[in-house]
Amino acid sequence: MAEAWAIAVARFYDDLAESLVDGATGVFEAAGGTVEVHDVPGAFELPLAARYCAESGRYRGVACLGAVIRGDTDHYEYVSDQAASGIQRVALDTGVPCAFGVLTVDSMDQALERAGGGKRHQGEEAARAVIRMAALRDELAL
Repeated sequence: MAEAWAIAVARFYDDLAESLVDGATGVFEAAGGTVEVHDVPGAFELPLAARYCAESGRYRGVACLGAVIRGDTDHYEYVSDQAASGIQRVALDTGVPCAFGVLTVDSMDQALERAGGGKRHQGEEAARAVIRMAALRDELAL
């Protein structure tokens, strides 16, 4: 049976989200796994979605994807910090690998570069991190 992986994706910037999902899905499928995508409104909701996925027992790991683009207010700081710490807490609390594949950038141009536009592909990187951490968990299991 193929391994199942989850993607929790913030849809606030839908075009970026699609690119990130495409990259992560490609990595998971190339590794021989199946993928289920779970949409949430924004990055702030990702930790709870990750917890739901992790606690379901259905997935070996969760790639959390999305984007937070700096604006004129402090909103960027709050959302970025809470998304990152919440996703990490889910991984630590459940033991299920959860990767932070959220773009935290100053501009849409920077986001596009990191969503497959040349610099790197954060969706792919998040999926690779989840796969590696799941393998490490298996290697160290007694």
